[in-house]
Amino acid sequence: MPRRLALVSLLVPDYDEAIDFFTGIGFDLLEDTNLGHGKRWVRVAPPDAETAILLAQAGGEDQHQNIGNQGGGRVWLFLETLDFEHDFNRMRDAGVVFEERPRDEAYGRVAVWRDPWGNRWDLIEFAAM
Repeated sequence: MPRRLALVSLLVPDYDEAIDFFTGIGFDLLEDTNLGHGKRWVRVAPPDAETAILLAQAGGEDQHQNIGNQGGGRVWLFLETLDFEHDFNRMRDAGVVFEERPRDEAYGRVAVWRDPWGNRWDLIEFAAM
């Protein structure tokens, strides 16, 4: 039986703020289900993606301290695109902060960006192999 990575959980301070950010950069809101007691099951993903992000509103001091640092300061999320220039410009126009200018590497075209909480991402268009 084939398996796939279905969800990656991302700590955020507020569900609605995170939904606004991700839908503002072109992600789809796949689900927003109220689970009661202030908890929601919120999934977002780029259009046609196989893996989604589960937005997890932090609860408790330990979780709040880790918002934006789930990757320990490293790039740990990789947003693949088939049209780097288009997505780079659209994201920059939407207010995304890129740490660097786009660069070409052996594996493809890439630029590092941060989400509003400090998580580091790559926007990447893989080179044809």
